[in-house]
Amino acid sequence: MTKTSRTLTRAVGIAALSALAFGLVACSGGSPSPTTPSYKSTYKAPAPVAYAPLTGLVLPEGTTVGPALSVKICNVYNCEPQDGLNQSDVVFEEIVEGGITRYVAIWNSNVPAVVGPVRSLRPMDADIAAPFGGIIAYSGYGAQETRDLAVDTGLVNVTENDPAMFRNDYNVAPYNLMLRAQEVIAANPGLAPPAQQWAYSSSLATSTAALDGSPASSVQLVFSNQSDNMWTYDAASGKYLRTQWGGPDLDLTGAQLSTSNVVVMKVNVDEFVGVPRTRMVDSGEMWVLSGGKAVHGTWSKAATAAPIVFKGDNGVTVRLAPGNTWIEMVPNDSYVPGGSVTINP
Repeated sequence: MTKTSRTLTRAVGIAALSALAFGLVACSGGSPSPTTPSYKSTYKAPAPVAYAPLTGLVLPEGTTVGPALSVKICNVYNCEPQDGLNQSDVVFEEIVEGGITRYVAIWNSNVPAVVGPVRSLRPMDADIAAPFGGIIAYSGYGAQETRDLAVDTGLVNVTENDPAMFRNDYNVAPYNLMLRAQEVIAANPGLAPPAQQWAYSSSLATSTAALDGSPASSVQLVFSNQSDNMWTYDAASGKYLRTQWGGPDLDLTGAQLSTSNVVVMKVNVDEFVGVPRTRMVDSGEMWVLSGGKAVHGTWSKAATAAPIVFKGDNGVTVRLAPGNTWIEMVPNDSYVPGGSVTINP
């Protein structure tokens, strides 16, 4: 092929390619090639999960957490049945004079309209209530030195001259003083919610006792020859049920008192202004029962305003099951002969 022929052939090829490109553009109407449609995500980030500070339970979205309300509740036959104990987040049981016991019950996540009967303070109650903050309510009786301890905590102190206190008509005095709990909280706005006191697991099955503990179908607690009670595990509800003085311990609605966690603290007891004082800023032996099992360890409290710390024998912080907690402070034998803890497998 001559040079002239090769040049002609190349020119024809270029012309053909140009025509093909022109045809493609013409077929598409001169517009650019199609692109991926624009995408708009409909994903919405879930609301952050909030937990009740004194139970470890998930709070419904939008829930506002109010202050803690600590109330001194009596525990003798004339006071029964008590009102509101099954709605409490935490209950402490302590020995007082005569070998009987009283409670410091603390409400936060589920505050009833009325709680009681309300009784007077004892020297350890300031140490119990101080870490929770908020309000402490009690009758006006008792030693002035004991009331001063409660005032010194900085908590709002509510006594029987408060308009939220009243006498019921089904108990005899002085065992009939009641507190309108929601009313007294509303009357003290701006109080901070309580700080979380203890570690909680995400479920009953993952609590420290349920995972690592030994079988504990019940626990028998003897505070003195005047006071003993038992907690028995109910697998259907996943809770321990309370009996006292030989029968079910019932609240005003007729429901048996129940709890997700039973914490048993062996405590030293001395005297202050002539009455027994559980030494709270101290340390000692303890058991935690959840899910039908118990784990052994130690408790400690560094100061009045400090929370109680629960650790297993391995030195690791104990995780409670989500739900309410009863703390049983059983005296050591040095103060009350016969004070004992018996865990049944």
